[in-house]
Amino acid sequence: MLELLYASGLRVSELVALPRDRIDLETGIVRVSGKGGRERLVPFGASAEAWIRRYLAEVRPRFDRKSRPEAFLSARGAAMTRQRFWQLLSGYGRKAGIRRKLAPHAVRHAFATHLLERGADLRALQMMLGHADISTTQIYTRVSAGRLRAVYDRFHPRARSAGRGKIKA
Repeated sequence: MLELLYASGLRVSELVALPRDRIDLETGIVRVSGKGGRERLVPFGASAEAWIRRYLAEVRPRFDRKSRPEAFLSARGAAMTRQRFWQLLSGYGRKAGIRRKLAPHAVRHAFATHLLERGADLRALQMMLGHADISTTQIYTRVSAGRLRAVYDRFHPRARSAGRGKIKA
């Protein structure tokens, strides 16, 4: 679940309600019913595909006693809840040494930020996130002053050299 969450930027409510038949492992696309019942297609990568295949083949069959449609089930065979996923994520975060509270939305934020940092188109990201308005997506375009400085220094022809000294005329 965590791998798919990061690979696709889904909302946790979308992830826990996701039916198995909405995950196309051959094309690497998940069909999501988002807010307002709007449907969107979201790609996911090879790493998420491998983990989903493994989960569906090795883990899920042990939990699915009632042929549930949801892709992700709890150990009791019921659909995973948002709250339970949050608990699991928090526990994994603590085990990984993350001291701050780790919320599922932070993973969605990381997905969006990492795509933008690597040159993704804002409109494509808007579609993947399921935002009705581009202004909602633009919150992910905030960049730290340090990152701005680094980009400027690297790419602008009149940028300061690595020494950060005064610009010589």
